[in-house]
Amino acid sequence: MTTVIALETSDVRFPTSMQLDGSDAMNPDPDYSAAYVRIMTDAGDGHEGHGFVFTIGRGNDVEAAAIEALRHHIVGAKAEDLLDDMGQTWRSLVWDSQLRWLGPEKGVMHMAIGAVVNALWDLKAKRASLPLWQLLAGMTPEQIVDLVDFRYLTDALTRDEALQILTAAWPGRDERERMLQANGYPAYTTTPGWLGYSDEKLVRLSREAVADGFGMIKLKVGGDVGDDVRRMKLAREAVGPDIRIGVDANQRWDVAEAIAWMAELAPYDVAWVEEPTSPDDILGHAAIAKGVAPIPVATGEHVQNRIMFKQMLQAKSLSVLQIDAARVAGVNENIAILLLAAKFGVPVCPHAGGVGLCEAVQHLSMFDYVAVSGSVEGRVIEYVDHLHEHFVTPVDVHDGSYWPPSAPGAGSEMLAASRSEFAYLSQRDATSIHV
Repeated sequence: MTTVIALETSDVRFPTSMQLDGSDAMNPDPDYSAAYVRIMTDAGDGHEGHGFVFTIGRGNDVEAAAIEALRHHIVGAKAEDLLDDMGQTWRSLVWDSQLRWLGPEKGVMHMAIGAVVNALWDLKAKRASLPLWQLLAGMTPEQIVDLVDFRYLTDALTRDEALQILTAAWPGRDERERMLQANGYPAYTTTPGWLGYSDEKLVRLSREAVADGFGMIKLKVGGDVGDDVRRMKLAREAVGPDIRIGVDANQRWDVAEAIAWMAELAPYDVAWVEEPTSPDDILGHAAIAKGVAPIPVATGEHVQNRIMFKQMLQAKSLSVLQIDAARVAGVNENIAILLLAAKFGVPVCPHAGGVGLCEAVQHLSMFDYVAVSGSVEGRVIEYVDHLHEHFVTPVDVHDGSYWPPSAPGAGSEMLAASRSEFAYLSQRDATSIHV
């Protein structure tokens, strides 16, 4: 038996605000950051589990502290006990009777649990010598449903219904895996569309995206309607009529404002409107979806748990569901959300605008294609061309597609040199060192 001997946290921040990379209507100066966790055992095989929570700067230390609060669940435990029953491990973390009071199942603590869960999956995949997507896709339907906590979901998705979805997908798994290896998984790029970029940079990057094979780009909107109309017109002229253009308001609008604003952008053939209002406003999203139709509403990167996703699907608040690898409580909860989306027939197009998110979420989409939905129709993974060089196994995106990773693990391991170089030094620590 192998014992977990250490859980190490890091506060890692990249100064992306200097170039306005990641800028949008609600977040004008993001510094892409990771509250990072590393799990080590006494196995002597060199395998470690790595995970993180993505933030955009201030408060990253708070998230790291929340991860630290989970230490007693992990350090000293037998690795086999944790990894052999990841469903029970997830429940033991989420249902901690004291830490649960800080949520429940939402916010800083829930995201911290996601970082630890994802790190354990990274460790499990490395021990199996498989990339995470392939490890998950190789599980039986019964093993997959055992990962999911169906509490609060059964009015929309029961264990038996989930098992039926997975069993129906079982026969075509091998063929879909071959197709994935041959064709990749469709991607779209947000790289041209950050709100702080000049018109010239927007046009140049939009043309480059088309040349690189992307069939869809996305623009940030919500600062000024006149500016958005101008930028949308420039982008449409740059990419032509056949390239899809999504827009992302990053929660900027009230309901009526969203509907009116989108009426101004509609003539430019909008592929979807993303996060038009508060991520907690289920009925507001439903009203916007009705008011902007036939433009689809996409959301999910800030939806805090599987229960809210369930309600959004029930209320027809979204037509495109956007999971995030580091928002909910890790792989297990994202599998629950993928199953919900399959039950309601809604395509999943993950959010990946942040450090490490492309590397992590690709595994979930590829697993979904092979073992759950069985389809890439209407599905794309977001791609942002930032900070991949800091990861041990950076994404391979070319010809407008993600190409399936073959390296063992969940893709979440950051280079030790990068963790060290971009470790955040607080003003208090800096003063102490200076003195």
